[in-house]
Amino acid sequence: MTPTTVSNLADECVDLFFDIEPLWPVVTGIDSTRTGLGDVTADAEARHKAALERLLARARALDVEGLSDADRVTREVIISQARSRLERLDSRLVEFTITDFFVGPASNLLTVLPMVGIADSAQGRAHLERLAAIPTYLEQVAERHREGIAAGRTPVAHLVRAAAEHLDRYLAAPDDDPLRRQEAPDAEFADRRQRLLADVVRPAFARYRDVLRSELLDHGRPQDRPGVCHLPDGDAVYAALARVHTTTDRDPEELHATGLDCIARLAEEYAEVGRRVFGTGDLGEIFARLRTDPALRWNSAEELLDTARAAITRAEREAPKWFGRIPPQPWVVEPVPAAEAPGAAAAYYLQPSVDGTRPGTYFANTHRVTERFRHTAEVTAFHEAIPGHHFQLSTAMNLTDLPLLRRISDVNAYTEGWGLYSERLADEMGLYSDDIARLGMLSTDSMRAGRLVVDTGLHAKGWTRQQAIDFLERNTPMAQVEIVAEVDRYIAYPGQALSYMVGRLEIQRLRSEAEQTLGERFDIRDFHDLVLGGGALPMTVLEDVVRTWVRRRKG
Repeated sequence: MTPTTVSNLADECVDLFFDIEPLWPVVTGIDSTRTGLGDVTADAEARHKAALERLLARARALDVEGLSDADRVTREVIISQARSRLERLDSRLVEFTITDFFVGPASNLLTVLPMVGIADSAQGRAHLERLAAIPTYLEQVAERHREGIAAGRTPVAHLVRAAAEHLDRYLAAPDDDPLRRQEAPDAEFADRRQRLLADVVRPAFARYRDVLRSELLDHGRPQDRPGVCHLPDGDAVYAALARVHTTTDRDPEELHATGLDCIARLAEEYAEVGRRVFGTGDLGEIFARLRTDPALRWNSAEELLDTARAAITRAEREAPKWFGRIPPQPWVVEPVPAAEAPGAAAAYYLQPSVDGTRPGTYFANTHRVTERFRHTAEVTAFHEAIPGHHFQLSTAMNLTDLPLLRRISDVNAYTEGWGLYSERLADEMGLYSDDIARLGMLSTDSMRAGRLVVDTGLHAKGWTRQQAIDFLERNTPMAQVEIVAEVDRYIAYPGQALSYMVGRLEIQRLRSEAEQTLGERFDIRDFHDLVLGGGALPMTVLEDVVRTWVRRRKG
Protein backbone atom coordinates (compact mmCIF):
# COMPACT_ATOMS: atom_id res chain seq x y z
CA MET A 1 0.00 0.00 0.00
CA THR A 2 1.37 3.40 -1.01
CA PRO A 3 2.02 5.56 2.06
CA THR A 4 0.06 8.77 2.36
CA THR A 5 2.11 11.84 1.48
CA VAL A 6 1.04 15.46 1.45
CA SER A 7 1.40 15.62 -2.32
CA ASN A 8 -0.70 12.57 -3.14
CA LEU A 9 -3.31 13.57 -0.58
CA ALA A 10 -3.54 16.98 -2.25
CA ASP A 11 -4.10 15.24 -5.59
CA GLU A 12 -6.80 13.05 -4.05
CA CYS A 13 -8.43 16.20 -2.71
CA VAL A 14 -8.54 17.73 -6.19
CA ASP A 15 -9.96 14.52 -7.68
CA LEU A 16 -12.73 14.50 -5.09
CA PHE A 17 -13.55 18.17 -5.67
CA PHE A 18 -13.71 17.55 -9.42
CA ASP A 19 -16.05 14.61 -8.88
CA ILE A 20 -18.33 16.88 -6.88
CA GLU A 21 -18.09 19.76 -9.39
CA PRO A 22 -17.11 18.36 -12.81
CA LEU A 23 -17.55 21.74 -14.52
CA TRP A 24 -14.68 23.19 -12.47
CA PRO A 25 -11.85 21.40 -14.34
CA VAL A 26 -13.63 22.00 -17.64
CA VAL A 27 -13.98 25.77 -17.28
CA THR A 28 -10.42 26.16 -16.03
CA GLY A 29 -9.13 24.09 -18.96
CA ILE A 30 -7.57 21.47 -16.67
CA ASP A 31 -9.68 18.64 -18.13
CA SER A 32 -11.71 19.84 -21.10
CA THR A 33 -13.13 16.43 -21.95
CA ARG A 34 -14.62 15.65 -18.53
CA THR A 35 -18.37 15.17 -18.85
CA GLY A 36 -21.30 15.59 -16.50
CA LEU A 37 -22.72 18.45 -14.45
CA GLY A 38 -22.51 16.83 -11.04
CA ASP A 39 -24.90 14.78 -8.95
CA VAL A 40 -26.77 16.95 -6.45
CA THR A 41 -29.12 14.32 -5.05
CA ALA A 42 -29.23 13.80 -1.28
CA ASP A 43 -27.66 10.35 -1.70
CA ALA A 44 -24.75 11.76 -3.69
CA GLU A 45 -24.30 14.50 -1.11
CA ALA A 46 -24.03 11.89 1.65
CA ARG A 47 -21.36 10.02 -0.34
CA HIS A 48 -19.43 13.23 -0.93
CA LYS A 49 -19.53 14.10 2.77
CA ALA A 50 -18.27 10.67 3.79
CA ALA A 51 -15.38 10.92 1.32
CA LEU A 52 -14.49 14.42 2.54
CA GLU A 53 -14.52 13.30 6.15
CA ARG A 54 -12.14 10.41 5.35
CA LEU A 55 -9.82 12.80 3.50
CA LEU A 56 -9.91 15.31 6.34
CA ALA A 57 -9.05 12.65 8.92
CA ARG A 58 -6.07 11.47 6.87
CA ALA A 59 -4.75 15.02 6.45
CA ARG A 60 -5.02 15.68 10.19
CA ALA A 61 -3.22 12.41 10.91
CA LEU A 62 -0.15 13.37 8.88
CA ASP A 63 2.95 13.82 11.02
CA VAL A 64 4.03 17.45 10.54
CA GLU A 65 7.50 16.81 11.94
CA GLY A 66 9.98 16.60 9.12
CA LEU A 67 7.67 18.13 6.53
CA SER A 68 9.04 20.90 4.36
CA ASP A 69 7.58 24.39 4.65
CA ALA A 70 5.69 23.87 1.40
CA ASP A 71 4.23 20.55 2.55
CA ARG A 72 3.13 21.99 5.88
CA VAL A 73 1.30 24.75 4.05
CA THR A 74 -0.26 22.25 1.63
CA ARG A 75 -1.48 20.11 4.54
CA GLU A 76 -3.18 23.15 6.06
CA VAL A 77 -4.77 24.00 2.70
CA ILE A 78 -6.14 20.43 2.39
CA ILE A 79 -7.64 20.62 5.88
CA SER A 80 -9.16 24.05 5.30
CA GLN A 81 -10.56 23.22 1.86
CA ALA A 82 -12.07 19.89 2.94
CA ARG A 83 -13.60 21.45 6.04
CA SER A 84 -15.06 24.31 4.01
CA ARG A 85 -16.54 21.92 1.47
CA LEU A 86 -18.15 19.90 4.28
CA GLU A 87 -19.63 23.02 5.85
CA ARG A 88 -21.08 24.07 2.50
CA LEU A 89 -22.71 20.68 2.03
CA ASP A 90 -24.03 20.74 5.59
CA SER A 91 -25.64 24.11 4.81
CA ARG A 92 -27.84 22.46 2.11
CA LEU A 93 -27.57 25.55 -0.07
CA VAL A 94 -28.93 23.75 -3.14
CA GLU A 95 -32.27 23.35 -1.41
CA PHE A 96 -33.03 27.05 -1.00
CA THR A 97 -30.66 28.93 -3.35
CA ILE A 98 -32.88 30.12 -6.18
CA THR A 99 -31.91 33.38 -7.89
CA ASP A 100 -31.07 34.95 -11.24
CA PHE A 101 -27.58 35.65 -9.85
CA PHE A 102 -25.02 33.11 -11.10
CA VAL A 103 -25.04 31.08 -7.87
CA GLY A 104 -28.54 29.88 -8.76
CA PRO A 105 -28.56 26.42 -10.42
CA ALA A 106 -30.11 27.44 -13.75
CA SER A 107 -28.38 30.81 -14.01
CA ASN A 108 -25.08 29.13 -13.19
CA LEU A 109 -25.43 26.80 -16.18
CA LEU A 110 -26.30 29.70 -18.48
CA THR A 111 -23.30 31.67 -17.18
CA VAL A 112 -20.65 28.95 -17.00
CA LEU A 113 -21.38 26.62 -19.93
CA PRO A 114 -20.86 29.36 -22.57
CA MET A 115 -17.37 29.90 -21.13
CA VAL A 116 -16.24 26.33 -21.83
CA GLY A 117 -13.54 26.22 -24.48
CA ILE A 118 -14.14 23.92 -27.46
CA ALA A 119 -11.00 23.55 -29.53
CA ASP A 120 -11.48 20.17 -31.20
CA SER A 121 -13.99 17.41 -31.88
CA ALA A 122 -13.20 15.52 -28.63
CA GLN A 123 -13.97 18.60 -26.56
CA GLY A 124 -17.03 19.13 -28.72
CA ARG A 125 -18.36 15.63 -28.00
CA ALA A 126 -17.83 16.14 -24.27
CA HIS A 127 -19.68 19.43 -24.41
CA LEU A 128 -22.64 17.87 -26.20
CA GLU A 129 -22.81 15.28 -23.40
CA ARG A 130 -22.94 18.12 -20.88
CA LEU A 131 -25.81 19.75 -22.74
CA ALA A 132 -27.62 16.41 -22.85
CA ALA A 133 -27.20 16.11 -19.06
CA ILE A 134 -29.03 19.38 -18.33
CA PRO A 135 -32.53 17.82 -17.97
CA THR A 136 -31.36 15.29 -15.36
CA TYR A 137 -29.42 17.93 -13.47
CA LEU A 138 -32.35 20.35 -13.34
CA GLU A 139 -34.70 17.54 -12.27
CA GLN A 140 -32.33 16.74 -9.40
CA VAL A 141 -32.18 20.40 -8.42
CA ALA A 142 -35.98 20.70 -8.50
CA GLU A 143 -36.28 17.64 -6.25
CA ARG A 144 -33.82 19.15 -3.77
CA HIS A 145 -35.91 22.34 -3.75
CA ARG A 146 -38.95 20.22 -2.88
CA GLU A 147 -37.02 18.50 -0.09
CA GLY A 148 -36.01 21.90 1.21
CA ILE A 149 -39.59 23.13 1.35
CA ALA A 150 -40.64 19.98 3.19
CA ALA A 151 -37.93 20.65 5.78
CA GLY A 152 -38.70 24.37 6.10
CA ARG A 153 -35.63 25.46 4.11
CA THR A 154 -37.52 27.75 1.77
CA PRO A 155 -36.20 30.14 -0.90
CA VAL A 156 -36.87 33.87 -1.05
CA ALA A 157 -39.99 34.61 -3.10
CA HIS A 158 -38.82 37.65 -5.07
CA LEU A 159 -35.60 35.84 -6.05
CA VAL A 160 -37.62 32.84 -7.24
CA ARG A 161 -39.62 35.24 -9.38
CA ALA A 162 -36.41 36.83 -10.70
CA ALA A 163 -35.00 33.39 -11.59
CA ALA A 164 -38.18 32.52 -13.50
CA GLU A 165 -38.09 35.84 -15.35
CA HIS A 166 -34.44 35.21 -16.27
CA LEU A 167 -35.49 31.91 -17.85
CA ASP A 168 -38.37 33.67 -19.61
CA ARG A 169 -35.84 35.99 -21.25
CA TYR A 170 -33.61 33.07 -22.16
CA LEU A 171 -36.44 31.05 -23.69
CA ALA A 172 -37.84 34.03 -25.60
CA ALA A 173 -34.62 34.55 -27.57
CA PRO A 174 -33.49 31.19 -29.05
CA ASP A 175 -31.49 32.94 -31.76
CA ASP A 176 -29.40 34.62 -29.03
CA ASP A 177 -28.99 31.49 -26.92
CA PRO A 178 -25.73 31.90 -24.92
CA LEU A 179 -25.26 28.13 -25.18
CA ARG A 180 -24.55 28.69 -28.89
CA ARG A 181 -21.83 31.21 -28.14
CA GLN A 182 -18.82 28.95 -28.70
CA GLU A 183 -17.50 28.57 -32.20
CA ALA A 184 -18.30 25.08 -33.48
CA PRO A 185 -15.26 22.87 -34.21
CA ASP A 186 -17.11 21.22 -37.11
CA ALA A 187 -20.46 21.11 -38.90
CA GLU A 188 -21.59 17.93 -37.17
CA PHE A 189 -21.11 19.55 -33.74
CA ALA A 190 -23.07 22.64 -34.83
CA ASP A 191 -25.96 20.54 -36.11
CA ARG A 192 -26.12 18.28 -33.04
CA ARG A 193 -25.89 21.25 -30.68
CA GLN A 194 -28.71 23.03 -32.45
CA ARG A 195 -30.97 19.97 -32.19
CA LEU A 196 -30.03 19.41 -28.53
CA LEU A 197 -30.80 23.01 -27.63
CA ALA A 198 -34.16 22.96 -29.39
CA ASP A 199 -35.35 19.49 -28.39
CA VAL A 200 -33.69 18.85 -25.02
CA VAL A 201 -32.12 21.85 -23.34
CA ARG A 202 -34.66 24.63 -23.72
CA PRO A 203 -37.59 22.33 -22.85
CA ALA A 204 -35.68 21.33 -19.68
CA PHE A 205 -35.19 24.97 -18.68
CA ALA A 206 -38.88 25.60 -19.39
CA ARG A 207 -39.91 22.71 -17.11
CA TYR A 208 -37.64 24.00 -14.34
CA ARG A 209 -39.07 27.50 -14.74
CA ASP A 210 -42.58 26.06 -14.45
CA VAL A 211 -41.57 24.27 -11.22
CA LEU A 212 -40.34 27.59 -9.84
CA ARG A 213 -43.65 29.27 -10.51
CA SER A 214 -46.11 26.45 -9.82
CA GLU A 215 -44.46 24.66 -6.87
CA LEU A 216 -41.98 26.97 -5.17
CA LEU A 217 -43.03 30.59 -5.48
CA ASP A 218 -45.95 30.34 -3.05
CA HIS A 219 -43.64 28.85 -0.41
CA GLY A 220 -41.05 31.60 -0.73
CA ARG A 221 -40.08 33.79 2.18
CA PRO A 222 -41.20 37.43 1.97
CA GLN A 223 -38.84 40.39 1.74
CA ASP A 224 -39.09 41.02 5.47
CA ARG A 225 -37.54 37.56 6.20
CA PRO A 226 -34.80 37.05 3.58
CA GLY A 227 -31.94 35.95 5.84
CA VAL A 228 -30.87 32.37 6.59
CA CYS A 229 -31.50 33.11 10.28
CA HIS A 230 -35.17 32.49 9.43
CA LEU A 231 -34.44 28.90 8.34
CA PRO A 232 -34.12 25.84 10.62
CA ASP A 233 -30.70 25.97 12.33
CA GLY A 234 -30.13 29.22 10.43
CA ASP A 235 -27.78 30.74 12.99
CA ALA A 236 -25.48 27.71 12.80
CA VAL A 237 -25.69 27.70 8.99
CA TYR A 238 -24.67 31.34 8.77
CA ALA A 239 -21.84 30.96 11.26
CA ALA A 240 -20.51 28.07 9.15
CA LEU A 241 -20.78 30.07 5.92
CA ALA A 242 -18.98 33.00 7.58
CA ARG A 243 -16.12 30.61 8.43
CA VAL A 244 -16.10 29.26 4.87
CA HIS A 245 -15.87 32.67 3.25
CA THR A 246 -13.52 34.42 5.70
CA THR A 247 -11.37 31.43 6.76
CA THR A 248 -11.45 32.91 10.25
CA ASP A 249 -13.51 32.21 13.37
CA ARG A 250 -14.71 35.79 13.68
CA ASP A 251 -18.37 35.73 14.67
CA PRO A 252 -21.12 37.75 12.94
CA GLU A 253 -21.35 40.28 15.79
CA GLU A 254 -17.64 41.14 15.51
CA LEU A 255 -17.85 41.34 11.72
CA HIS A 256 -20.85 43.67 11.96
CA ALA A 257 -18.94 45.98 14.31
CA THR A 258 -15.87 45.95 12.05
CA GLY A 259 -18.01 47.10 9.13
CA LEU A 260 -19.47 49.98 11.12
CA ASP A 261 -15.99 51.05 12.21
CA CYS A 262 -14.69 51.02 8.62
CA ILE A 263 -17.61 53.17 7.48
CA ALA A 264 -16.92 55.73 10.21
CA ARG A 265 -13.25 56.00 9.24
CA LEU A 266 -14.07 56.38 5.55
CA ALA A 267 -16.05 59.54 6.28
CA GLU A 268 -12.78 61.36 7.02
CA GLU A 269 -11.29 60.38 3.67
CA TYR A 270 -14.43 61.43 1.80
CA ALA A 271 -14.24 64.83 3.45
CA GLU A 272 -10.61 65.34 2.42
CA VAL A 273 -11.11 64.42 -1.25
CA GLY A 274 -14.60 65.98 -1.40
CA ARG A 275 -13.22 69.39 -0.47
CA ARG A 276 -10.81 69.21 -3.42
CA VAL A 277 -13.40 67.97 -5.92
CA PHE A 278 -16.71 69.50 -4.84
CA GLY A 279 -15.64 72.20 -2.41
CA THR A 280 -17.37 70.50 0.53
CA GLY A 281 -16.47 67.99 3.21
CA ASP A 282 -20.10 67.24 4.05
CA LEU A 283 -20.72 63.53 3.52
CA GLY A 284 -24.35 63.96 2.50
CA GLU A 285 -23.47 66.56 -0.13
CA ILE A 286 -20.61 64.45 -1.49
CA PHE A 287 -22.86 61.40 -1.78
CA ALA A 288 -25.59 63.48 -3.44
CA ARG A 289 -23.16 64.81 -6.06
CA LEU A 290 -21.79 61.35 -6.77
CA ARG A 291 -25.31 59.99 -7.18
CA THR A 292 -26.90 62.79 -9.17
CA ASP A 293 -24.26 64.62 -11.19
CA PRO A 294 -25.03 63.79 -14.85
CA ALA A 295 -21.37 64.30 -15.73
CA LEU A 296 -20.59 61.21 -13.65
CA ARG A 297 -22.73 58.89 -15.79
CA TRP A 298 -21.86 56.92 -18.90
CA ASN A 299 -23.08 57.88 -22.32
CA SER A 300 -22.69 54.40 -23.77
CA ALA A 301 -21.62 50.87 -22.99
CA GLU A 302 -18.55 51.20 -25.19
CA GLU A 303 -17.40 54.26 -23.26
CA LEU A 304 -17.49 52.25 -20.03
CA LEU A 305 -15.62 49.32 -21.61
CA ASP A 306 -12.97 51.56 -23.19
CA THR A 307 -12.29 53.31 -19.88
CA ALA A 308 -11.79 49.95 -18.18
CA ARG A 309 -9.38 48.82 -20.91
CA ALA A 310 -7.35 52.02 -20.62
CA ALA A 311 -7.07 51.70 -16.83
CA ILE A 312 -5.89 48.09 -17.03
CA THR A 313 -3.34 49.00 -19.69
CA ARG A 314 -1.88 51.68 -17.37
CA ALA A 315 -1.69 49.17 -14.54
CA GLU A 316 0.03 46.62 -16.77
CA ARG A 317 2.75 49.14 -17.64
CA GLU A 318 3.37 50.10 -14.00
CA ALA A 319 3.24 46.59 -12.51
CA PRO A 320 6.96 45.65 -12.84
CA LYS A 321 7.83 48.31 -10.26
CA TRP A 322 5.61 46.56 -7.71
CA PHE A 323 5.82 42.88 -8.64
CA GLY A 324 8.83 40.72 -9.41
CA ARG A 325 6.73 38.04 -11.05
CA ILE A 326 4.48 39.22 -13.94
CA PRO A 327 2.04 36.58 -15.24
CA PRO A 328 2.03 36.28 -19.05
CA GLN A 329 -1.66 35.37 -19.54
CA PRO A 330 -3.60 37.83 -21.71
CA TRP A 331 -6.75 39.66 -20.59
CA VAL A 332 -9.86 41.09 -22.26
CA VAL A 333 -12.77 43.26 -21.17
CA GLU A 334 -16.27 42.15 -22.23
CA PRO A 335 -19.83 43.22 -21.36
CA VAL A 336 -21.90 40.93 -19.15
CA PRO A 337 -24.16 38.95 -21.54
CA ALA A 338 -27.49 40.76 -21.97
CA ALA A 339 -29.69 37.93 -20.69
CA GLU A 340 -27.81 37.70 -17.40
CA ALA A 341 -27.12 41.42 -16.95
CA PRO A 342 -30.28 42.54 -15.07
CA GLY A 343 -29.50 40.30 -12.09
CA ALA A 344 -25.73 40.26 -12.38
CA ALA A 345 -23.16 42.07 -10.26
CA ALA A 346 -21.62 45.30 -11.54
CA ALA A 347 -18.53 43.36 -12.59
CA TYR A 348 -16.84 39.98 -12.27
CA TYR A 349 -13.78 38.16 -13.57
CA LEU A 350 -13.22 34.73 -15.12
CA GLN A 351 -9.66 33.45 -14.94
CA PRO A 352 -7.87 32.30 -18.11
CA SER A 353 -8.07 28.64 -18.97
CA VAL A 354 -5.05 26.49 -18.27
CA ASP A 355 -5.00 25.24 -21.87
CA GLY A 356 -4.79 28.80 -23.23
CA THR A 357 -8.09 28.71 -25.12
CA ARG A 358 -9.60 31.58 -23.11
CA PRO A 359 -7.92 34.77 -21.82
CA GLY A 360 -8.64 36.22 -18.41
CA THR A 361 -11.94 38.02 -18.88
CA TYR A 362 -13.22 41.04 -16.97
CA PHE A 363 -17.00 41.25 -17.43
CA ALA A 364 -18.42 44.75 -16.91
CA ASN A 365 -22.18 45.15 -16.52
CA THR A 366 -23.50 47.61 -19.08
CA HIS A 367 -27.20 47.03 -18.29
CA ARG A 368 -28.90 50.44 -17.83
CA VAL A 369 -25.47 51.90 -18.45
CA THR A 370 -26.57 55.56 -18.32
CA GLU A 371 -27.54 55.00 -14.67
CA ARG A 372 -24.14 53.56 -13.73
CA PHE A 373 -21.33 55.60 -12.24
CA ARG A 374 -18.33 56.77 -14.22
CA HIS A 375 -16.16 57.31 -11.14
CA THR A 376 -16.08 53.60 -10.15
CA ALA A 377 -14.82 52.32 -13.51
CA GLU A 378 -11.11 52.54 -12.75
CA VAL A 379 -11.22 51.04 -9.27
CA THR A 380 -13.35 48.16 -10.50
CA ALA A 381 -10.96 47.45 -13.34
CA PHE A 382 -8.00 47.41 -10.96
CA HIS A 383 -9.87 45.01 -8.65
CA GLU A 384 -10.99 42.61 -11.36
CA ALA A 385 -7.91 42.64 -13.59
CA ILE A 386 -4.54 44.27 -12.78
CA PRO A 387 -3.21 44.25 -10.10
CA GLY A 388 -6.24 42.34 -8.82
CA HIS A 389 -7.84 39.05 -9.80
CA HIS A 390 -6.11 38.65 -13.14
CA PHE A 391 -2.68 38.94 -11.55
CA GLN A 392 -3.54 36.77 -8.56
CA LEU A 393 -5.31 33.95 -10.42
CA SER A 394 -2.90 33.90 -13.37
CA THR A 395 0.10 33.83 -11.02
CA ALA A 396 -1.43 30.89 -9.17
CA MET A 397 -1.88 28.98 -12.42
CA ASN A 398 1.85 29.34 -13.14
CA LEU A 399 2.98 27.80 -9.83
CA THR A 400 3.68 24.44 -11.43
CA ASP A 401 6.08 23.40 -8.66
CA LEU A 402 3.11 23.28 -6.26
CA PRO A 403 0.34 20.65 -6.17
CA LEU A 404 -2.64 21.47 -8.37
CA LEU A 405 -4.77 22.04 -5.27
CA ARG A 406 -2.60 25.00 -4.27
CA ARG A 407 -2.99 26.56 -7.73
CA ILE A 408 -6.78 26.35 -7.90
CA SER A 409 -7.95 26.33 -4.27
CA ASP A 410 -11.08 28.36 -3.58
CA VAL A 411 -10.44 30.78 -0.69
CA ASN A 412 -12.75 33.77 -0.96
CA ALA A 413 -11.09 35.84 1.77
CA TYR A 414 -7.74 35.53 0.01
CA THR A 415 -9.00 36.05 -3.54
CA GLU A 416 -11.44 38.87 -2.81
CA GLY A 417 -9.21 40.28 -0.10
CA TRP A 418 -6.43 40.59 -2.69
CA GLY A 419 -8.86 42.24 -5.12
CA LEU A 420 -9.84 44.84 -2.53
CA TYR A 421 -6.22 45.30 -1.41
CA SER A 422 -5.42 45.99 -5.07
CA GLU A 423 -7.81 48.93 -5.14
CA ARG A 424 -5.74 50.75 -2.50
CA LEU A 425 -2.48 49.49 -3.98
CA ALA A 426 -3.51 51.10 -7.28
CA ASP A 427 -3.52 54.46 -5.50
CA GLU A 428 0.02 53.84 -4.22
CA MET A 429 1.00 52.93 -7.78
CA GLY A 430 -0.33 56.27 -9.06
CA LEU A 431 -2.89 54.64 -11.33
CA TYR A 432 -6.00 56.72 -10.62
CA SER A 433 -6.44 59.40 -13.23
CA ASP A 434 -7.86 62.07 -10.88
CA ASP A 435 -9.64 62.74 -7.57
CA ILE A 436 -12.98 61.74 -9.11
CA ALA A 437 -11.52 58.27 -9.64
CA ARG A 438 -10.25 58.29 -6.03
CA LEU A 439 -13.80 59.00 -4.90
CA GLY A 440 -14.67 55.88 -6.83
CA MET A 441 -12.07 54.03 -4.77
CA LEU A 442 -13.69 55.29 -1.56
CA SER A 443 -17.12 54.37 -2.94
CA THR A 444 -16.15 50.74 -3.42
CA ASP A 445 -14.53 50.74 0.03
CA SER A 446 -17.87 51.91 1.42
CA MET A 447 -19.61 49.11 -0.42
CA ARG A 448 -17.28 46.44 1.00
CA ALA A 449 -17.51 47.87 4.52
CA GLY A 450 -21.27 48.03 4.06
CA ARG A 451 -21.24 44.38 3.06
CA LEU A 452 -19.95 43.39 6.49
CA VAL A 453 -22.83 45.29 8.09
CA VAL A 454 -25.58 44.28 5.67
CA ASP A 455 -24.66 40.62 5.21
CA THR A 456 -24.56 40.06 8.97
CA GLY A 457 -27.63 42.27 9.35
CA LEU A 458 -29.66 40.15 6.94
CA HIS A 459 -28.46 36.71 7.95
CA ALA A 460 -27.64 37.04 11.67
CA LYS A 461 -29.73 39.97 12.91
CA GLY A 462 -32.90 39.36 10.89
CA TRP A 463 -32.90 42.56 8.87
CA THR A 464 -35.51 43.04 6.16
CA ARG A 465 -34.52 43.57 2.56
CA GLN A 466 -35.57 47.22 2.84
CA GLN A 467 -33.44 47.73 5.97
CA ALA A 468 -30.43 46.54 4.01
CA ILE A 469 -31.23 48.82 1.07
CA ASP A 470 -31.78 51.79 3.39
CA PHE A 471 -28.45 51.22 5.16
CA LEU A 472 -26.49 51.23 1.91
CA GLU A 473 -28.35 54.30 0.68
CA ARG A 474 -27.38 56.19 3.86
CA ASN A 475 -23.79 55.00 4.11
CA THR A 476 -22.55 54.56 0.54
CA PRO A 477 -22.81 56.65 -2.63
CA MET A 478 -23.81 53.61 -4.70
CA ALA A 479 -26.44 53.93 -7.42
CA GLN A 480 -29.92 52.68 -6.56
CA VAL A 481 -29.77 50.08 -9.33
CA GLU A 482 -26.55 48.68 -7.86
CA ILE A 483 -27.74 48.82 -4.25
CA VAL A 484 -30.79 46.70 -5.03
CA ALA A 485 -28.74 44.20 -7.05
CA GLU A 486 -26.10 44.03 -4.29
CA VAL A 487 -28.64 43.38 -1.54
CA ASP A 488 -30.27 40.62 -3.56
CA ARG A 489 -26.83 39.14 -4.13
CA TYR A 490 -26.15 39.06 -0.37
CA ILE A 491 -29.51 37.43 0.22
CA ALA A 492 -28.79 34.77 -2.40
CA TYR A 493 -25.17 34.12 -1.41
CA PRO A 494 -24.93 34.23 2.41
CA GLY A 495 -21.50 34.99 3.82
CA GLN A 496 -19.63 35.56 0.55
CA ALA A 497 -19.81 39.34 0.89
CA LEU A 498 -17.84 39.12 4.16
CA SER A 499 -14.72 37.89 2.41
CA TYR A 500 -13.66 41.16 0.74
CA MET A 501 -13.01 43.44 3.69
CA VAL A 502 -11.91 40.68 6.05
CA GLY A 503 -9.28 39.54 3.55
CA ARG A 504 -8.14 43.09 2.71
CA LEU A 505 -7.70 44.04 6.35
CA GLU A 506 -5.67 40.88 7.00
CA ILE A 507 -3.33 41.47 4.04
CA GLN A 508 -2.85 45.09 5.07
CA ARG A 509 -2.16 44.06 8.68
CA LEU A 510 0.44 41.50 7.60
CA ARG A 511 2.13 44.03 5.30
CA SER A 512 2.23 46.65 8.06
CA GLU A 513 3.76 44.16 10.51
CA ALA A 514 6.39 43.17 7.93
CA GLU A 515 7.25 46.80 7.13
CA GLN A 516 7.63 47.70 10.80
CA THR A 517 9.75 44.65 11.62
CA LEU A 518 12.02 44.72 8.57
CA GLY A 519 12.39 48.46 8.09
CA GLU A 520 14.81 49.10 5.20
CA ARG A 521 14.97 45.36 4.49
CA PHE A 522 11.32 45.37 3.45
CA ASP A 523 10.83 45.17 -0.33
CA ILE A 524 7.31 45.61 -1.68
CA ARG A 525 7.98 43.48 -4.77
CA ASP A 526 9.20 40.61 -2.62
CA PHE A 527 6.20 40.94 -0.31
CA HIS A 528 3.73 40.84 -3.19
CA ASP A 529 5.52 37.90 -4.79
CA LEU A 530 5.35 36.09 -1.45
CA VAL A 531 1.62 36.73 -0.98
CA LEU A 532 0.82 35.66 -4.55
CA GLY A 533 3.46 32.94 -4.72
CA GLY A 534 1.73 30.28 -2.63
CA GLY A 535 -1.66 30.11 -4.29
CA ALA A 536 -4.87 31.05 -2.48
CA LEU A 537 -4.28 30.51 1.24
CA PRO A 538 -6.62 30.63 4.24
CA MET A 539 -5.99 33.78 6.23
CA THR A 540 -4.48 31.93 9.19
CA VAL A 541 -2.08 30.07 6.89
CA LEU A 542 -1.09 33.25 5.06
CA GLU A 543 -0.28 34.80 8.42
CA ASP A 544 2.12 31.95 9.23
CA VAL A 545 3.75 32.18 5.79
CA VAL A 546 4.36 35.94 6.05
CA ARG A 547 5.64 35.78 9.62
CA THR A 548 8.03 32.96 8.74
CA TRP A 549 9.32 35.04 5.80
CA VAL A 550 9.79 38.09 8.02
CA ARG A 551 11.60 36.11 10.71
CA ARG A 552 14.04 34.57 8.22
CA ARG A 553 14.67 37.83 6.39
CA LYS A 554 15.33 39.62 9.65
CA GLY A 555 17.89 36.96 10.52
